[in-house]
Amino acid sequence: MLKITISFCDAVYKIIFFACVSFDYVLKHSCNPNPITHEVAMPESTSQISTTLPLNANILPQQSHRTDGTPFPLVQVENRKWWTTNTMSYDWNDRVTDNRFSVAWFDEIDRRFVQAARLFATDKLPFDKILPLDQLAGRDVLEIGCGMGLHTELMVRAGARVQAIDLSDTSIEATRQRLQLKGLNAAVNQGDAEALPFADRQFDFVWSWGVIHHSSHTAKIVREISRVLRPDGECRIMVYNREGMAARVAFLKDHLLKGKIFRNSFDQTLHQSTDGFSARHYVRDQFEDLFRAFFRHVSIEVCGLESDAIPLPRYLRRVALRIVSSTRLKSLQARYGSFLLLTARCPS
Repeated sequence: MLKITISFCDAVYKIIFFACVSFDYVLKHSCNPNPITHEVAMPESTSQISTTLPLNANILPQQSHRTDGTPFPLVQVENRKWWTTNTMSYDWNDRVTDNRFSVAWFDEIDRRFVQAARLFATDKLPFDKILPLDQLAGRDVLEIGCGMGLHTELMVRAGARVQAIDLSDTSIEATRQRLQLKGLNAAVNQGDAEALPFADRQFDFVWSWGVIHHSSHTAKIVREISRVLRPDGECRIMVYNREGMAARVAFLKDHLLKGKIFRNSFDQTLHQSTDGFSARHYVRDQFEDLFRAFFRHVSIEVCGLESDAIPLPRYLRRVALRIVSSTRLKSLQARYGSFLLLTARCPS
């Protein structure tokens, strides 16, 4: 009886979600010929645009994203251009007004980052549920894709010897400025994870949050990670979940209702409905198998945001958040989350 009740509730949950998404789409497109500006006013220049989470990059022109016809050798070149222009500062709906790369600016984007990840990432310290901060003192750590540098800062404060790389010159500038303002030290340099500029077996731990799925050759990065890790080393890597709620929304709202299903592949729709020039979404088993070719121990967990737990238009989600318990939210994000967090140990 309990299983029947749970299945029934899940079915009702999905029906309500799809009905609300469809209604929201019809409402916006019948009332506003330009749905992009209905929710978010376009910045004065693309240098002011910034996104980090799935399904928010549609504020950018679609030509800013990879298409089915993009020549493969150009993907990494365009990735670097995209991330140099668009900072990861969590301000796609509400721009941060503090001076860029100031202490106040970093504090505000950190607050937004921590709040967005609250259902899965934080216990006592920011991100301590997914970053092994209590195990990093005296360890050699590599961060692939430092972004605006919060995770870099956290690992340095934990006592790690951190080397961070990023394709984006803007990310390198931001992370260096952050560390300088806070009196912290780490080696932060421009680099491509497809060919890591480090010796074999140099690191104890490799961390990458939402980065390697943007690469043109993700498998090359996995091989490089296994090369630079020591025999008892560990990596933790997050990529987008193809079976997560954000991908499901993209299929319904962008691929199906907008008719893209007749014009391009679902992969292209995903590229255009998320951050970055190119963003692969992985099935859990597929991503796990990729790492099993290079590591002896591999595990994956699903995690996500409140928008994954309650996939309704923002104005309805605010109401639902007052009703749904924190326990239920955490359960839903662990089932429908848009992120896959992989842990791999002992390179083979």
